[in-house]
Amino acid sequence: MKTKTTYFVHLLLLFFCGVLITSCKNRSGVSPKTGVAYNDPYNGGLQINRKVKEGPGPGLVVIEGGTFVMGGSLNEDLTYAHDNLKRRVTVASFYMDETEVSNADWLEYLHWLNQNFPDDKELYYNALPDTLVWRQPLSYNEPYVDLYLRHPAYQDYPVVGVTWEQANAYCVWRTDRVNEHILRQKGALVDYRTLAESQARPNEPFNTDIYLNGQYRGEGVDGERMPRDNRPGAEDGARRPVRMEDGVLKQPYRLPTEAEWEYAALGLIGNTEYGNIESGRIYPWDGMGVRSGKRRTQGLMMANFKPSGGDNMGVAGYLNDGGDITVSVTSYLPNDYGLYNMAGNVNEWVSDVYRQLSFEDFEDFNPFRGNVYMDKQFEDAEKGILAKDKYGRPIRVPAKAPRKQTWEELQAMAAASESAPAAFDHDVRGHADETNNELYGATTLINDKSRVYKGGSWNDRAYWLNPATRRFMQQDASNAMTGFRCAMTLVGSPIVNTKTAPTFPANRSRGQDKKKVLGIF
Repeated sequence: MKTKTTYFVHLLLLFFCGVLITSCKNRSGVSPKTGVAYNDPYNGGLQINRKVKEGPGPGLVVIEGGTFVMGGSLNEDLTYAHDNLKRRVTVASFYMDETEVSNADWLEYLHWLNQNFPDDKELYYNALPDTLVWRQPLSYNEPYVDLYLRHPAYQDYPVVGVTWEQANAYCVWRTDRVNEHILRQKGALVDYRTLAESQARPNEPFNTDIYLNGQYRGEGVDGERMPRDNRPGAEDGARRPVRMEDGVLKQPYRLPTEAEWEYAALGLIGNTEYGNIESGRIYPWDGMGVRSGKRRTQGLMMANFKPSGGDNMGVAGYLNDGGDITVSVTSYLPNDYGLYNMAGNVNEWVSDVYRQLSFEDFEDFNPFRGNVYMDKQFEDAEKGILAKDKYGRPIRVPAKAPRKQTWEELQAMAAASESAPAAFDHDVRGHADETNNELYGATTLINDKSRVYKGGSWNDRAYWLNPATRRFMQQDASNAMTGFRCAMTLVGSPIVNTKTAPTFPANRSRGQDKKKVLGIF
C-alpha cells in the first residue's frame, strides 16, 4: 500500500512539474495579470509581441544618452554672445546619422519625387537645393553652381543650399521610404517588381501614418505575408496590415535637438569610466588643438575648416585638411560615438528655435525649444478616416488642447466647429504684433522661425568647431556652409553599452524563478 501511495505521489509531483514547465514556457504568451492567453482568436485576439528587437534605421548609429554639462565645452566666448552658459541636462538615448546627408542622398530624394509626381513641377522645384548659394560677388564659384549637386565627383559630399524646412521634409520622406521598404521586404506589402508591373497600382505613395490607420490597402497593395488577423469573427486565413504594436516599423526620422547634437558631437563616452567623466573636451576629439597628436597622423588636421584668412587648405604638396570647400562625408576620423564630421565640413541644422537666453528657462531632461503641437485632421471622425493632402500624407492642424479632453468636451468642440469653424492665428514672432514691410523693410528681430545650426564649416575658423557654439538662420534660408543629418528616437531601455558597465542579471520570468527554487533546470 505504501509503495502504491509513494508511486502515486511521485506521479502527481511529476505531473505538477510538467504543468509548471509548460506554463513557464508559455509565460510570454499569457497575460501576467489575468492569465488570459495572448494571440488567441477565441478570447478577443489581443496580440502582444514579446520578441521585438529594437535597432536603428538605415544610416543611423546608436547614441547612449546620459547627463552632461551643456555649454560646458565653450571655454572661450569670443563673440561675447553668452548664449550657451553651463547647465547640467540629461539627454535620452537616441539614434543619429553616421554621416551628413550627401548629394547622392538628396538626388535619391529628387529622383523619387520626379518618378512619383512627374507632373508636379512645384513639388520638385521646392525640393531643389539653392545651388546659387555658391555665388559671391568677388569670388569665381560659378562652376559649383552647376556641378556641385549633380557631378559624380561630389556625390559623397554633403548637400548644401538646403533650408531647415527642406531638411524636415526630407526626414518625413525618408521615414516613409524606410518603412515601405521594410514592409515590402517582409511581404506585408507587394514587392517592388509586382508593384511596378501591377495594373492596380495605388493612386498615392505609401505613407506610414495613413498605412497604420488602415487606409492603405487593397489590390496591388497587400502582400502575401501580412500578419494573421486573430480578431473574433475573422475568416480563416484572414490577414491584416502591420500595426505599431508589432514592432516592425521604425520611428520617424527627424532633425536632432540642439542638446542631442551637442551631446553626440562631444562623444564623452570615450572619456567615461565607472560613471565619471575623466576629462572634458573642447572639440569632438581629445586635446586642446585641432591637429592629430598620434605618431602616424601627427600634425594632420582633425577636421575641414579654415585655419586663417586666405588659407582654405594649406600649401601645394602638403594640403593640411585636404579640402578647398567641403569634403566627403566619411572624411577624417569619427568621434567616439562613430559619427563623422561633427566638427567642420558643414554646419548642421538642428530642430531648436534660437533664443539667446535658452539656458535660463529650460527642462533638464531632453531640453528643446520649438514645440508646436499638431494633430492629424479627420476627414470622417466617426469612421476614423484621416484627411489626406494631394500627396497622400495626413493633413495636420494645430492641437486644440494640451491634454486629453473628456468625451463631453470633445463632442462640444466638434459641434461648435460644425457651426463656426475655428480660426487659428499663427503668430511666428511670439507676440501679436504686425510688421508693415513697406514701411520698415525686413524684420530682423529673432523670431520663432530662427533656427539653430552648429558645428562649424569648411569656411569657418576653429572657434566654431566647438560643439557648444551656436548660430541661427531663418528656417527658409540656406547657404553653402550648412547641411544636416537626421536623428531618430530610441524606444525602450536606454542602456546600450551593457558590456562596459555593471548590471544586474538579466530579467527572469516568474516561471524561471520558480524553476530555480524547485531545482528544475
